Amino acid sequence: MKPATTVPRPTVRRSTASRAGAAKAAKAAAAALPGQVVLALQGGGALGAYQVGVYEAMHQAGIEPDWVVGTSIGAINGALIAGNPPERRLTRLRAFWDHVEQQIDVDGPFSSGPFAGLGWGNALANWATVAGGIPAFFKPNPSVLAGTQANVGVDAAAYYDTGPLRETLSSLIDFDYLHEGSTRLTVGTVHVTSGALRYFDSREQRLTVDHVMASGALPPAFPAVRIEGEAYWDGGIYSNTPIEAVLDDRPRRDALIFAVNVWQPDGPEPQSIWKVMGRQKEIQYASRTDSHIARQQQIHRLRHVIRELQKQLPAKQRDAAEVKALTAWGCGTTMHVVRLLAPRLEGEDHTKAIDFTAGGVRARRDAGRADAQAVIAQAPWQAPVDPLEGVVVHELPSSHDIREVPRRVAGR
Repeated sequence: MKPATTVPRPTVRRSTASRAGAAKAAKAAAAALPGQVVLALQGGGALGAYQVGVYEAMHQAGIEPDWVVGTSIGAINGALIAGNPPERRLTRLRAFWDHVEQQIDVDGPFSSGPFAGLGWGNALANWATVAGGIPAFFKPNPSVLAGTQANVGVDAAAYYDTGPLRETLSSLIDFDYLHEGSTRLTVGTVHVTSGALRYFDSREQRLTVDHVMASGALPPAFPAVRIEGEAYWDGGIYSNTPIEAVLDDRPRRDALIFAVNVWQPDGPEPQSIWKVMGRQKEIQYASRTDSHIARQQQIHRLRHVIRELQKQLPAKQRDAAEVKALTAWGCGTTMHVVRLLAPRLEGEDHTKAIDFTAGGVRARRDAGRADAQAVIAQAPWQAPVDPLEGVVVHELPSSHDIREVPRRVAGR
C-alpha cells in the first residue's frame, strides 16, 4: 500500500489561545472540501467516546458529514449525528454519553503497590459494569439464571437485556428527520442464520431504532434484534471497519472520508495472559483496515488507468457499444481517506471497551477532538495528487505512546 501522508500528532491539552487559533485555522481549511464528506465509525463500546471528540472538531470547523457509516457503537454515534439537525447533534451526543457514563472511582487496592502494572485496577473498576450493567444502556438478563444451555431463543440468549438502550436511543434520535434524508446513515449488521454481512442504508429504506440496535447487538453479551422477522447481530463480528461500504458505493463520487478507528492494529508483544487477551481483541476488532484500503487503492488505480486508456482510443471506437461497456469500469473519482486512531490510555487492558468511567470517556473524547483538529488544520486533502491515484490516505503518525488519564474522578 502506498505510504500515507502524515501530520503531526498533537498533545491533548491545549490553552484557550491555541484552541481559538486551531478553530480559526480549521474553518479556513474546511473552505474547500474535495467531495462528499463521509464519517466512518468502528465499533468498540466505550472506545466510541473518541469518535465523539472527532465529530466535535468537525462540527466546530463547520464540516458536517453528508454520510455516516457505523458499526456497533459507531452505528449509535452515527445515528445520533445523522438523526438530528446539525445544531442539535452535539447536545444529543453528549446526552447519550452522559447517560452511559459511570461515576466510579477507579482507584483501589489493586491500582498501586505490588499489583501496579498488572492491569487489575482498571479491570476491577469495570466489574461494576459487568455485574450491574448501565442503567441507560443494558441490565442483567434474568433468563441467564436458567443456565447457558437453556433454549430461550436467540432474542433472549444473552447475558444482558438492552431494553434500556432502546428507550435511550428512541428519546435522542429523530427518525423522522433521518428519513428526510438530510444526512445518509448506513449501519453494519450480521444475519444470524446465514452469517452474511448486511448494511442497512437510509438511502434504500426507512431506518428505525431496531436497525441501530441490531448493529450493536454483540453476542453473547447482547441479544439478537429482529428486522422484518430475521435475527441480526453486531456487524463487528464479521467486519468491524465499515469503510468498505463507502469505497464500494455506487455511483462513485469524490469524497473526503474520516475513518475513525478505535482499536490498535499494531502493538508490542504481550508478556502475560492478561495482556494477551487485550492484544487478541485489538487484532480481531481492528478488522483488516489496512488490507481493505490497499485493495481499494489497487481497484481505483485500475479504474483510473481504464479512463486514461479510453482517452487514447479514436472517437469511433469509443462510441462502440462493446467498448462503452468495458470503459464503464473506469472512473476519475478521488477519495481522500483521513485515518484517525484512538490512542492507548494509561492502565487500559482488555476490558477497555466497557470503561465507561468519567475519566476514560473524557480522555478519549479529548484525544479525538485534538487529533481531528490537527488534521483539519493541516487539510492534507488540498495538496495535489497523482491523477492515477483513486484512494489517497492521510493519517497521524502511528504511535504506541500512552496518554495519561486522570485516575480519580469526583463528579464531572
